[in-house]
Amino acid sequence: MSLIGHKAVLVRSEEAETLDLGGTTARLLADAGATGGALSTLRVTLARGADGASPHYHGGSSELFYVTEGELQVLAGEDVVTARAGDLLVVPPDLPHAFAAPPSSGADLLIVITPGVERFEYFRILDRLRRGEATLEQLLATQDRFDNHFLDSPAWRAAREAGGA
Repeated sequence: MSLIGHKAVLVRSEEAETLDLGGTTARLLADAGATGGALSTLRVTLARGADGASPHYHGGSSELFYVTEGELQVLAGEDVVTARAGDLLVVPPDLPHAFAAPPSSGADLLIVITPGVERFEYFRILDRLRRGEATLEQLLATQDRFDNHFLDSPAWRAAREAGGA
């Protein structure tokens, strides 16, 4: 895989589509189509204690989390860890993961999925779900399309109920 035509991909901050997901802001930066399938990337800002993503896994992609500000509570397999500003976490394919801001902090992070998957429409569905314009059933029906497979995690549930990792 290579970037399209050996050209750099530049996304200006003011051009990025921004979604308000209720305590979470997602800035859609570059989807797989823009990078020749190399990666998909977005910037996520979480309010203090806000949920980011519920437990799930990707069958064909790794997901990189780079925390630029604050703290991020992350499920990685059965472990729940706290990543801080400057920390990097890479989750390989098939490993259950989730993320949220702990009650004591918000978080700003860059997420990179590689190889890329066309996933921006997934985030738009989440936005419509939050606004009552889509159903949970519609979201669940997209799991294969977006390689985003939801699952239950007792470890994640316990950590979120306890208020931190």
